[in-house]
Amino acid sequence: MEKTANRQQRDQMLKLVAKGFYNELTNYGVQKDEILRVASHLLDNLMEQGQKPGKDVPYYRDMFTLATVKDEWATGKQLAVQHVTLRPLELAVIPKVVEWLQAPGVRDSFVPAFPETQAELQKYFTHPRRQYFGVYFEDQPVGIVGGENLDRAAGKLEMKKLVGQSGSQGKGIGKRATFGFLYYAFMILGLNKVYIHSRDINMSNLNINSRFGFELEGVFREDLKVGDQRQDVVRMALFKSLWLQIFSGG
Repeated sequence: MEKTANRQQRDQMLKLVAKGFYNELTNYGVQKDEILRVASHLLDNLMEQGQKPGKDVPYYRDMFTLATVKDEWATGKQLAVQHVTLRPLELAVIPKVVEWLQAPGVRDSFVPAFPETQAELQKYFTHPRRQYFGVYFEDQPVGIVGGENLDRAAGKLEMKKLVGQSGSQGKGIGKRATFGFLYYAFMILGLNKVYIHSRDINMSNLNINSRFGFELEGVFREDLKVGDQRQDVVRMALFKSLWLQIFSGG
């Protein structure tokens, strides 16, 4: 039964990836009658490799283990993962968050979108069921990561992350911030489950989240309306037991 459930979950994930790939091809101007040619080329590439793709998900275990985290929470209220540091979000950083969210498409990428004004954001981040951190690179704030809908009784929360400072993308900051926050959720708060929501089908996000151990929980069809477009919402979840199994370093 467990193998059947895993296979069904994997099949659903592949359907999402295929949908995302199809959307990206059409966005790049590939005509519908050319999609079959693309599929044929994919099969050709697979056959040229002379082997089947590996069954195991390529987790980030070569990049992170629990020992990677420098835990100074008890003494200094901060966590460091290599060159990235997490500290409780300071009010002085919120004006920067306002600026980061003004970049095209950023605010609308979250479910739901963050508030727009500094006053609304300050009220939002200080809500008792939310815990947010500033993400620091070379001691400069470059983003935020945190938890929504914190439910201590059920042992779960929803994670959100933004690396918004110009020039900070592509340096692995987001991955390190994610791992640091997962450490906080599982090892310091002692939660059992962290889940995330993504708007529509984003192959890059699906891949990155899977490599941390997140697995697909479900797809909410046309759950949001952005402008004139209806979008699906994807929910993925990670359990402490699997995260420890992947990243314990054993």
